[in-house]
Amino acid sequence: MVGLSLSAAGTVPLVVVGDLFPNGWFDYALGGVLIGLGVSVIYLSTGIIAGASTFLESTLSYVSDLPRFNRGKYVRSRDWRVVFTGGIVLGAALYAVTLGPGGWTTQVQPWRLFLGGTLVGVGTRLGKGCTSGHGVCGIGSGSNTSFVNVATFMLLAIGTAQLVAALGVSP
Repeated sequence: MVGLSLSAAGTVPLVVVGDLFPNGWFDYALGGVLIGLGVSVIYLSTGIIAGASTFLESTLSYVSDLPRFNRGKYVRSRDWRVVFTGGIVLGAALYAVTLGPGGWTTQVQPWRLFLGGTLVGVGTRLGKGCTSGHGVCGIGSGSNTSFVNVATFMLLAIGTAQLVAALGVSP
């Protein structure tokens, strides 16, 4: 790590690109380009923002009679949304077993993953959208609501990570 001397008392470390991306930056840049391309194609071809929480609601229209899940826009678009959502899961799995570390890639217990996923799902509904909808699509379109939501997501995520680390919780 490189340091910048501010006074005789010490130095303030400068962050180097290698510190931020210890495995290289190309995969992250490529992922960002592919995500941007994907949401652009979806929006330009359907007029629908590619937020994942909306995909969940449209999928629930298959099994629920609740009017909330059976809005016309959900029912009309649910087939391709299921394919899209399945592609996200299948793509991650395919990466893990081919280019990635292989198979199950976390030390976190399945019950914690399930609980965390459930809390994220509830949070996306309370926040009127998910990080992909607000973070990628909303900010990309200049939505003030999305800027506020993403700032809230980030502050709470950083605070939670700091709290969990301070409490010594491990996977």
